[in-house]
Amino acid sequence: MRQHHILPAPQIRLARSQLMENGTTSVQGLDLGVSRSWHRSLAAGLSPVGRISAIDNLSSFELQRMRSLNHDLISHSQPVMEYLLDQVSNTQSMVILSDHQGVLMHTMGDLAFLTKAERVALMCGASWHETQRGTNAIGTALAEMCDVEIHGGEHFLERNGFLTCAAAPIMSASGALMGALDISGDHRSRHPHTLGLVSTAARMIENSLVQATSRDNVLLMLHARPEGIGTIAQGLLVFSHDGWLIGANRRGLEQMHLKPAQIGASTWAQLFQSEWVDLLERESRTSERAFSLQTQTHHTLFARVRGRSQTRIHSPAAQASTQAIRSLDTGDAKWRLAAEKALKVCDKDIPILVMGESGVGKEVFARAIHQSSMRSDKPFVALNCAAIPEHLIESELFGYVPGAFTGASKNGSEGRFREVKGGTLFLDEIGDMPLGLQTRLLRVLQEKRVTPVGSGESVAVDFSLICATHQQLKQAVEQGRFRTDLFYRINGLSLQLPALRDRQDFEVLTQRVLTSLGGADGCEIAPDLFQAMSAYPWPGNLRQLSHMLKTALALLEPHQTRIGWQHMPDDLVEELRHLEAQHPPHSQRTPQNLDELSMKAIQMALESCRGNVSAAAKQLGISRQTLYRRLKQK
Repeated sequence: MRQHHILPAPQIRLARSQLMENGTTSVQGLDLGVSRSWHRSLAAGLSPVGRISAIDNLSSFELQRMRSLNHDLISHSQPVMEYLLDQVSNTQSMVILSDHQGVLMHTMGDLAFLTKAERVALMCGASWHETQRGTNAIGTALAEMCDVEIHGGEHFLERNGFLTCAAAPIMSASGALMGALDISGDHRSRHPHTLGLVSTAARMIENSLVQATSRDNVLLMLHARPEGIGTIAQGLLVFSHDGWLIGANRRGLEQMHLKPAQIGASTWAQLFQSEWVDLLERESRTSERAFSLQTQTHHTLFARVRGRSQTRIHSPAAQASTQAIRSLDTGDAKWRLAAEKALKVCDKDIPILVMGESGVGKEVFARAIHQSSMRSDKPFVALNCAAIPEHLIESELFGYVPGAFTGASKNGSEGRFREVKGGTLFLDEIGDMPLGLQTRLLRVLQEKRVTPVGSGESVAVDFSLICATHQQLKQAVEQGRFRTDLFYRINGLSLQLPALRDRQDFEVLTQRVLTSLGGADGCEIAPDLFQAMSAYPWPGNLRQLSHMLKTALALLEPHQTRIGWQHMPDDLVEELRHLEAQHPPHSQRTPQNLDELSMKAIQMALESCRGNVSAAAKQLGISRQTLYRRLKQK
């Protein structure tokens, strides 16, 4: 809804009267947007005259809390609001900022008009949602998702008829509705350019929010003409360093023919014909002139790129060793591939998502990646998102100021994000994080700033992010249990750690665990028991194996070095015996000619696997115990 023809007051009153009597209006020239808003106001049970039955205004405490939650919106809007106020000074006007629900967060303006406006609750903490105040510029702009001017009698409530208002919605860098910017004044002082002024100001706020998101990412400035870059009309796209679109202004979305929902779900390769690495090369050229880009829809745009170079300078003493992660390598090909991928990205500000069943060693893997990175001299902070009560997760992650809530420490708390101090933050079981908190987490990951509970000030944070989950996150996204944009934000590099039953290094791994648990030199497992263990599926994975071996070592007599059936937990013995009974060893010999061929295949498999029996067995498609038996028959 743009600036529209405003009907004379008598015609507006007639139209409202028809609406109340007949549920519709036949007055020619009534703006369609105003008409839609009137119908919504009527459906909400409002009456143009009389007292308003219920108003959801915030208390001072609630207002303080909401201001804290909307800190980014307020901080980026305030300088623009001050500029607007200069433009409308001495006009009996005020500048207003609301949140996405129409609650007024911040106001400034002429003192005399502010006092007059308070009579109709045009003040901080008041709700100007359409369901509360009927047709008004703020509420209607939020409902229509476009710039709106509401003048005089166009307000649904007659008590607001002395106002003339112009408002524009404000969108976040991720495409979400954040609030509205409004100029309200005496209806006798209406100016035809007010709507254009507030619309431009809202775009300025949006651009500021997008640029803040690009602080640790790559900012692409776009326009159809090279001279348009650097102006308020330019499109802005923000990409993570792994090429995912994580932010945009509305002009950028329009230029690329994208919808807000595609933020966080689109890659550079899906949008442009050029290579992502070419853009990263341009990123370091601070004097880069505008260059042309071909979109995948075959449009030509001019662009400039700005961002933080990925090149870092470290002293030799600061160079981290990769020994930490490689020391865990016991020969499994899938695990090794995951480790090598992690090593390549751990120092490039790319988040890592470690997936796998419970007990496969996700935290051990994450800690080793940290110790192998350039941040190894900084803290490794782990947080199990599933183990903290939902009402405490926010304070646990973001910290809180003294007295923020009942039971809060008198000294406040830094929160895990600030405890990292340039190190690695490990969010375990992130798939179990409450949906409501995921939005705030996404903002922190994008902007690298946190606002402690009870505080109105945000604090910069620096960390490398590793997340882990046993959940199928793609399925959780499809079911609405996990935010799509957050999934793509944490999924810079996804790694699947194999379950113990699928690993090729069971023998070496078991011996490694024995040694780590304090097993004496020469400590071994009885062959028949080991064969049974090799065929067992290990539903608890490495955690189960470790606990079992720890128990077995504790049951050994001082003179014993061999773990046998008598050292196993009874329930596990029962499962192993049952499994052994279901899959008895073969008793018949293979004919000699086939036997020779079989042994030749075994030899070739062992050679290709460098003597790794487990890997050779998997390559041959047989069990380890079968391979052991065939080798004994050789």
